[in-house]
Order: sequence, then structure tokens, then C-alpha cells
Amino acid sequence: MNILFLSRWFPYPADNGSKIRVFNLLRQLSKHHTVDLVSFATEDVTTESVDELRCYCRSVVFTSYRPYQPHRLKGILGLFSPRPRSVIDTYDKEMQRLVIQTFKENHPQLVIASQIDMAAYALPLQGVAKIIEEVELASLYEQSSNAATSVQRLRPTLMWRKWVNYMRHLLHQFNGCTVVSSREREILEGFIFPQNQRNGIPPVQIIPNGVALEDYRRGDYDAPIPDTLIFSGALTYLANLDAVTFFIRDIFSEIRQNHPSVELAITGSTEGVSLEGLINQPGVTFLGHLDDIRPAVARSWASVVPLRLGCGTRYKILESLAIGTPVVATRKGAEGLELKDGHDFLLANSASDFAEQTLRLLDDTLLRESLSANGKQTITEYYDWDKIGARLCEFVEQLVTKKD
Repeated sequence: MNILFLSRWFPYPADNGSKIRVFNLLRQLSKHHTVDLVSFATEDVTTESVDELRCYCRSVVFTSYRPYQPHRLKGILGLFSPRPRSVIDTYDKEMQRLVIQTFKENHPQLVIASQIDMAAYALPLQGVAKIIEEVELASLYEQSSNAATSVQRLRPTLMWRKWVNYMRHLLHQFNGCTVVSSREREILEGFIFPQNQRNGIPPVQIIPNGVALEDYRRGDYDAPIPDTLIFSGALTYLANLDAVTFFIRDIFSEIRQNHPSVELAITGSTEGVSLEGLINQPGVTFLGHLDDIRPAVARSWASVVPLRLGCGTRYKILESLAIGTPVVATRKGAEGLELKDGHDFLLANSASDFAEQTLRLLDDTLLRESLSANGKQTITEYYDWDKIGARLCEFVEQLVTKKD
């Protein structure tokens, strides 16, 4: 069938989590269906990037994305609208025109709106099945529920209520939706569709993030270097910056006291980020953005994921396990992943526990080997994009058949 895919992120090069997901979904859908892509772009798009996407998409069209600015007139007027302010402020007439034009030219049987931002552009399209891919609400919910005082909760609570009402209205106009984890599905079904409001709700399918195993199996990587740790992720993302700060200031010194030779490598962009108090620390190296982080991860004895903020599933963990590099992570870091503590990875939440588990991993060869083997097996069984893609194709085909 013909599928019109609407993306908030131009998916190539696939250099962040959202782009990685969209790129792999396009690869999987194109194995069985014809896909046309309409996408926003936040950066300049090269001819090479478009050519790469045309390996999977019949057509690729895009327009520039204008980020949410709450002090812009549309953002201010959004205060008086039942729709979230960000939805109002970022709505783009040129994107809507491209969507309608591509729809008329290619006659799709299915429209996939990737992320909530793109759902509005699918609404005018008639006579076609529609799904929202990757509904993500956990971060909004946590902002409203985790504030320390009632005064601090007021604004995020009002924002959360507006999103709840918007999503209830929106999802009744779609034939289905996907989420990345059971946690996201619980929030969606528990708050957006409470028990007494479930008439006519669209089916919800978990489509987790994954890894393309063929991209890892053919890697000729160097052997792991003893006493080396790695953290991968752009520090321009607040959750990653908080994690690195937490690790260096509260955890790494304890590890170095017991293992003075331990080295920590941090990958990812630091452009525009203040690293005051983090640089020039003994044993810490900032590698910056790497076009391919797999060799650096493969050379490490362990991947540390001390995240305390953010939501979704973590590609840094999936990539490490696919390579065979053991992982130590907080509960927040491993959130959304069906992994077993002590079998697939080591769980640690407090600074002292994190240091203890990391030292345990560094000291125990058999533990490293066990976690490496088990992690690879779990990725193969549950997080291979080929298997995830088959699940997505089955879901969307059922929705289109049901609509017809």
C-alpha cells in the first residue's frame, strides 16, 4: 500500500534518537510498502541526505522547522486556547500545504504522523486511515507530578490538563497510535482514556526503539581496553548534561579512589554548553561529536548511564548492549526497556550504589562476560529493528484493513 509519512525530524543523517527511530521505521516500512516522506528540517539538508532517503522513500519533500517560542504572538495567544501553546505556535502553513499536495499526488491508504507535533497536519486528510506514531506524554506528566510544592506544580499541572484534553480530542480522530514502552501506554490509557471514556478509542501498540543488528555484527572493533568507561550522548540535551555532572561530581571520584587508572570518555556535542567544573578533571576526556560512536563504545569495559531526567527509551543502552559492552544505569536511565537487573545490566540509583556497581563490574571478568552475552541475546530477541518493523507493519496493515 501507499503510506504518507509525516516527520517532525528530517531523518538523515540519523544523529539523534528521534532521527534514528524515524530512519529505521522508514527502512522497515519500505520493505513491504511504498512510502512518501514529508518532513520538517532543523538544519540544512544536503543532496546526499535526500538521496539516502530515496533508497526507502518514493518521494522526499521538506520545509524548515521553526521552534516553539512562547513569547511570540501566537504563543501568547495560545494561553487563551484549549490547544497547547506549542501546538499553536509551531503550526506551519507551508508544511500543511506540502502534506495536502503530496496526499493528492500519491493517494495513500495510510498516513503516519510521527510524534504529536505532526498530528495536526493529518487532520484535514479525508478517506484514509491515520495513526500517530510515538505518542510521548510521560515527560509532561512527570513535570506536573514531581514538583516539590503545590506552587511549583501549578503551572505544569495546568499545562498537563490542557494536553490531556487536547489528546482526548485528537486521538478520537485517528485509527490507532503507537508508544515506545509500557510506561507510555499506561499513562495514555490511564489519563487520556480513563475507564469511563473509552468508547471508540483507537488501539495502542507498543513499538519500542531498537537497533539494526546488521550494522553492529559487521563491525570490526578493537578489543575493550581495561578500566575504561564511556558515556555517550550530546550534552546539549539537559538530561545528558545533568547525568554527566552527577557522575563526575558525585560518583567518579569514589571510583578513582579504588581504581586510580580508570578513565572516562564522554562523547557527544558540547556546542554552547558550559562545562565549568567538569573539564580538566583527572581521568575525564570529552571526545565531542563522533560520526560513529560504535568503535568507542566497543573499546570500553562499561557504558555508564546515570540519567536522572528525561523520558523514553535510551539508544545509548541499546547500542551498548548490541555491541556487547556491559551497562550500569539508573532506573531512570533504563526506563522503558524490558531489561533484568543483574542479567542484562546493573541497576544503581544513588551515587554510592552507582560507584559500587561500577567497581564491581571492573573487578569481575566473569560478570562482564555474562552481562555482555546476556545483553546481546536480549537485544536480538526483543530490540532488533527487523522484528520491531514486522510488528509495526502488521499493526498498520490491520488498521487499514479494519477501516476498509
